[in-house]
Amino acid sequence: MHTSFQSLLLRGAVVCACAAAPWMAQSQSVDATAMPAMKVQGSARFACGGIGSDESTAMRAAMKDHPLSLLFARADGAYLAEIAVTIKDANGATALAMRASGPVCLIDLPAGRYTVEAATEGMTKSQTVTLGRGSKTADFRF
Repeated sequence: MHTSFQSLLLRGAVVCACAAAPWMAQSQSVDATAMPAMKVQGSARFACGGIGSDESTAMRAAMKDHPLSLLFARADGAYLAEIAVTIKDANGATALAMRASGPVCLIDLPAGRYTVEAATEGMTKSQTVTLGRGSKTADFRF
């Protein structure tokens, strides 16, 4: 009888572990549904967000999969949203003009040299990036 009880406990532990396995796997992966939809403008694709913790985690995890990521924050590190962004190519033509609805933007642009300009609260900052290999991050602090 003692062996039957141990066997029953072992089976219960296995059932509990199997039931928990999908939840454990899900908690370790990035939730793709937390990502905002990509938008298209000319040859550029972009998505901005990162306000909630799930969306922020998903977007930060996806940064490596996009040629350019933009981060917006105050000097003290507090996230910023509603940033006017203009990206110009090497010829000065506008490749993308948009309003960043969150502190993280993922941007897909063809390889090349670009100037990224971000403006908020009367301040404008710009950075030059060269896209082509790997992913780049432009961090704007206001």
